[in-house]
Amino acid sequence: MEIDRAIRECSDRRLQTKYNNATYVIQRALALYSIEEVAFSFNGGKDSTVLLHLLRAGYFLHKGGQNSANGDLNDFPIRTIYFETPSAFPEINSFTYDTAATLVKLSLPYTFDYSLNCNCSVDNMEKRYFLLSDNLFLSSYGLQIDTICTDFKSGLEALLKEKPIRAIFLGVRIGDPTAVFLLFHHERAFFNCLVGQEQFSPSSPGWPAFMRVNPILDWSYRDVWAFLLTCKVNYCSLYDQGYTSIGSIYDTVPNSLLSTSDSSDKFKPAYLLADGRLERAGRAKRLSSSNCGQRPVDSNGLSSLDLHKNSMLTASVIAVGDEFLFGTVEDQLGPNLCRKLHSVGWSVLRLSVVHSNIDSVAEEVEQKKSSDMVFIYGGVGPLHSDVTIAGIAKAFGVRLVHCFCPYLSICSAFVKVLANMMEQGLYAPDEEFEEYLRHIIGDQCIGDRNEMAQLPEGITELLHHDKLSVPLIKCQNVIVLTATNVSELEKEWNCLIELTESNDLLTLLEPYVSKQVMTNLSDVEIAQPLSKLCLEFPDLHIGCYRTARYGSLVVSLKGKDQERLELAMKSLEKKFQPGTFKEMN
Repeated sequence: MEIDRAIRECSDRRLQTKYNNATYVIQRALALYSIEEVAFSFNGGKDSTVLLHLLRAGYFLHKGGQNSANGDLNDFPIRTIYFETPSAFPEINSFTYDTAATLVKLSLPYTFDYSLNCNCSVDNMEKRYFLLSDNLFLSSYGLQIDTICTDFKSGLEALLKEKPIRAIFLGVRIGDPTAVFLLFHHERAFFNCLVGQEQFSPSSPGWPAFMRVNPILDWSYRDVWAFLLTCKVNYCSLYDQGYTSIGSIYDTVPNSLLSTSDSSDKFKPAYLLADGRLERAGRAKRLSSSNCGQRPVDSNGLSSLDLHKNSMLTASVIAVGDEFLFGTVEDQLGPNLCRKLHSVGWSVLRLSVVHSNIDSVAEEVEQKKSSDMVFIYGGVGPLHSDVTIAGIAKAFGVRLVHCFCPYLSICSAFVKVLANMMEQGLYAPDEEFEEYLRHIIGDQCIGDRNEMAQLPEGITELLHHDKLSVPLIKCQNVIVLTATNVSELEKEWNCLIELTESNDLLTLLEPYVSKQVMTNLSDVEIAQPLSKLCLEFPDLHIGCYRTARYGSLVVSLKGKDQERLELAMKSLEKKFQPGTFKEMN
């Protein structure tokens, strides 16, 4: 079998270890389930292409490997699922169907015509005929494809009712930055298992029941390309045009890090990307529906702020800690974080403090997650009072699972054992975890490994940055900050903004501008004029407060257009005698 042969003859010991582990998972699944009970989710991307050929190799080994009669494999009986969407790149669709019909030319004087249609079930494809010019071609892989064009959940439910499928192979990587819920892509909206999954993991509550099988869970970007290039298999042509992570036609552009020095529209192939953690740097912001017919070509990273000048995104901020509620510690992070959010154009709806109690955190997150983004801090770590992660998991209805992360308690002796295993090719951790091993040896890692290594299953993404010894944690639209003081928050916030430029974590809007004036008017005198001003300028935030009960009244105007603020202030001044208001710095 050509895949197994290529890996065994290569000199890359790390790749061999990854291959052996992945094919073991596949063989184990094939031993647990009959061939009719398993399926493979294919989306045309690099990860699922790797998994396709690993499944071919795994099935070959499962059937006897080198002891088989012909030593090769043209039959691939595992049912393949493909979710076709209008927002997919044409190159992805073409590659998918070309792969399904990897053809062998036969010199026969006959022609046949067979085409794939949506919602079709293609059985025994090796017996199907395809018309290309005047020659007959037969599929060499024998793929059985179910193409689904309905919404993902309905299509999957219908498929599982029709077919006795109990397990589905998924090409998801735990260190893949694209492992995040993407609403545009039907498959990834559910299948991306993210941090915390295991090789065998049951489907999430509320979805059809089946076992998710993740053979390449511990593979890195480097491992994926090492496999594709070593085995010399075909992959989608977009990867040779500078695309490193492919989503929809509305949110994906070539990775600017691969741009050639002599041209802004020419890019090197994806396998030349030096840092695999930046594979998602080619994800641009989605275009509006009015631009749906256009493919973004030069909007790498952040979209123009002008597009969002009048946009409104909302955030909620949650502080976790009994020390705040008892008044032992004054919360300085919340107000500081609100100011930072306003500086990037976000409106903060709520700032709340909750007890160090799992139910309290879960209830608060459940109420606040309707915001566009929730920021939560405090209660992160191995102590009995560190309940934030568990509370988030409960709010989303998922379990906590163990995973490799920088919170792991790793003693120096354990690191030495791992290092020896790595040198012998017996252990090949994710590249990012190797980085952690180099940095967290010794007294930097303390605490209970069982507690600190748990993260919510299926919703977690680790946000890495070179300046952070511990990555930020993102659970769907909830970002967990580990800062304990203002300087640490400043550092984490700056890193978050830098990550936004490549990973599209936050939409950066036109920042808020403000104007404040002071007056000696009484509340009764100014109440009605301020109410009218609010009706005249509904796009502005108009508030007032006193620093002392009988002190001066401060009127505050906030908005995203300086001219509107000036107009509102002039309108207010016209309602009173000149000199009533004094501008504040």
